Amino acid sequence: MSHKCNHKKEIITTDKVPAAIGPYSVAVSAGNLLFVSGQLGIDAQSGNLAEGVEAQTRMALTNMSAILAAAGRSLADVVKTTVFLNDIADFAKMNAVYAEFFTEGFPARSAFQVAALPKSALVEIEAIALRQCCDSEDCCD
Repeated sequence: MSHKCNHKKEIITTDKVPAAIGPYSVAVSAGNLLFVSGQLGIDAQSGNLAEGVEAQTRMALTNMSAILAAAGRSLADVVKTTVFLNDIADFAKMNAVYAEFFTEGFPARSAFQVAALPKSALVEIEAIALRQCCDSEDCCD
């Protein structure tokens, strides 16, 4: 069965996460892919960064989950993440929290130490998610 793909770009928004802190979208859906912009560990209600790398990782992944939900997806649909750390020595702490969110069928991942992150954050995580579909639906709409 052949399907026509709809390749239009859709901007994903939700009031459950902090607003973008620049001229970008929190997520963009294109075909069957969803690109989630880097999430900092910012609490949506207070607007403040969480304290410490574990708390920031937890908040970043909580925010990512809310964005995925707004797009009709979940963490189970994530195929790739990129983690940016202010200090690679925090990798084990970040990884322990990350493992609470991704428990099986792990996405591919890269992790890097960077010179600095926005708002002096300790961690930022971005993701690419895939829309799961079956033969009877068009995966690309």
